[in-house]
Amino acid sequence: MKVDVLLGLQWGDEGKGKIVDSICKKYSLVARFQGGPNAGHTIKFDKIKHVLHTIPSGIFNKKTKNLIGNGVVIDPIIFSDELMKLDKLKINYKNLFLSRKAHLILPTHKHLDAASEIAKGKKKVGSTLKGIGPTYMDKTGRNGLRIGDIESKEFEKKYDELTKKHKKILKESYKYSYNNQKTEKDNWFKAIKKLKKLNFVDSEYFVNNVIKKKKKVLAEGAQGTLLDIDFGSYPFVTSSNTISAGACTGLGVAPNKIDSVIGIFKAYCTRVGSGPFPTELDNELGEKIQKLGHEFGSTTGRSRRCGWLDLPALKYSILINGVTELIITKVDVLNSLKTIKVCIGYKFKNKEIDYWPYDANTNNLKPIYKEFKGWNKNTEGINKFEKLPNNLIRYITFLEKELKVPINVVSIGPDRKETIYR
Repeated sequence: MKVDVLLGLQWGDEGKGKIVDSICKKYSLVARFQGGPNAGHTIKFDKIKHVLHTIPSGIFNKKTKNLIGNGVVIDPIIFSDELMKLDKLKINYKNLFLSRKAHLILPTHKHLDAASEIAKGKKKVGSTLKGIGPTYMDKTGRNGLRIGDIESKEFEKKYDELTKKHKKILKESYKYSYNNQKTEKDNWFKAIKKLKKLNFVDSEYFVNNVIKKKKKVLAEGAQGTLLDIDFGSYPFVTSSNTISAGACTGLGVAPNKIDSVIGIFKAYCTRVGSGPFPTELDNELGEKIQKLGHEFGSTTGRSRRCGWLDLPALKYSILINGVTELIITKVDVLNSLKTIKVCIGYKFKNKEIDYWPYDANTNNLKPIYKEFKGWNKNTEGINKFEKLPNNLIRYITFLEKELKVPINVVSIGPDRKETIYR
């Protein structure tokens, strides 16, 4: 067996958590391969909403193992809180495994994150302030602490040395100081004690052994393609590779082990924080979609900017990920709209283009739209594609033709049951 990769094709918040939860029964292992607690994967079933930040979305299936891969960065305090919420629900997480090579977020990483954003002023990138960027910087700078270091007798010494270095940077580069250092350290090490009870593994061997046994693996991405550190709308991006290639480096699997690449996108677009957004609806209609779609970040609580679906951006994401099948989500949010628009190209520097350019500054890109009649019908309770409103079927058929990839799943609501498989 090989590895299927499931990831977002926009700026995140596409509904990955719900879909992973819905399909994980087919897989022996669900593995997160990048990102950190800036992710907010929402899963709803039995009238209860669950939000996962670091833990893979297969955790609610008893028969599925879950792995946090080496490409993920872990905040012990946030992670410990997630585990306590599972404890309250009496969810057994003996099937949860942590890569020894995953990096740890220290309290000072969060302060570095905050200080950096303050220093940027109006040019800030809209960080979630979870310390993720500085942690990845320490990783590439060869200074980081990893899960495997917890097993070392020198662990606290390593923590103190890295913290000392961070404090020097904060003081000398940012003129930034804080007073609750001992309390933060105590809370952090208290959370570390809870992590010690979990299964630490050499994840590259762990994943490949599952593949050798001819069992299926699902690699779960976080954020979205347009936030990728290399291929996203730089510099308004995250600090990791969110694309399918990131599954190889984030889990330790070879490229020839990747099979299907499942791409998820909303029937419209959203974005949290700063950065270009050509199809943004900065008006009453945008606010209406925001309210209908409950577009508020599950991690930060920040409102999401809303706009029409952007086909050039979506085609770009499909291209660099090698997407083999598509899932469209939140079509129900558009149920009441009389007219729906789709961006099919841009006016860019006095030319018409149909691709995502290097300089994707919103001021330089003017969307070219194609209009559709809305379906103006409630999709609640529908369980077959053929029973969807005709105008919605036309909309999806148009997208399939343009994207040249089959849309195999249609999500019509937040609950795991509100999913139509074609």
